[in-house]
Amino acid sequence: MSGLPADSHVHSEWSWDAPGGDMEATCARAVEVGLPAVAFTEHLDHTVWRIEVEGPYASDVLTSRAGADRLLTPPRFDAVGYLAAVERCREKFPELRILSGLEMGEPHWHAEACGRVLAAGRFDRLLGSLHALPDNGVYAEPWGIYPHREPAVVMREYLEAVAVMVGTDSPFAVLAHIDYPVRSWPGRFEPTAFEEEFRYALRATAESGRALEVNTRIPLHATILRWWHDEGGDAISFGSDAHLPELAGHGFAEAAHMAEAHGFRPGRSPYDLWGRA
Repeated sequence: MSGLPADSHVHSEWSWDAPGGDMEATCARAVEVGLPAVAFTEHLDHTVWRIEVEGPYASDVLTSRAGADRLLTPPRFDAVGYLAAVERCREKFPELRILSGLEMGEPHWHAEACGRVLAAGRFDRLLGSLHALPDNGVYAEPWGIYPHREPAVVMREYLEAVAVMVGTDSPFAVLAHIDYPVRSWPGRFEPTAFEEEFRYALRATAESGRALEVNTRIPLHATILRWWHDEGGDAISFGSDAHLPELAGHGFAEAAHMAEAHGFRPGRSPYDLWGRA
């Protein structure tokens, strides 16, 4: 393998939950560590969900935005300002390929709202993410559900919901962090306990023609990547999910070696998705 893959999942100050993000500093970091490209896939969220205000999953960033009812309404995304910032960085860092993009949360639930943002300009890389599930009449992230529901049940519902999302015509090309609930998993996570459900979601993703993201914020388990190959997955992308400049490209050397060991190779250009060997 020569060099690192592109980081196709990075957040900057244009993401509402990344107050420490900095697009220019992230570009400088990408050049420093040898990334060939970065995609600023900023959060585009419309789902209102209940947040945790105490305990291990409480976040000052989220709490500051929530109302007294603990419900958070994501702010409007400034597409025009964001796209202008991308152009400024392209001029300042000509040696780095900089892609515009969005991480669309639950895009199949918000097709019209997402469409209005997409009409604002060109977005090179579109990720689809599932962050929340129905819970007690509202929506919540997995770690907001674990305290009062069996985590294994939540995981199975999450993977079933992923299969539903990728089965729609939502205009995203990459499924982000299929293992999102693992970020808060109580204890040691064993994907083999959910093999049938993972394979079902992976197969649905492959049949939709989308790529699977190898997210390194919590390293994707190699078993899941093997199942992706088994189920006919044609392509993968790599994403640090960085919300701070210094985390761009985190864990990419290890993730790239794992991907090669499981039958995937770089595309023709350094910023292409990786395909099957």
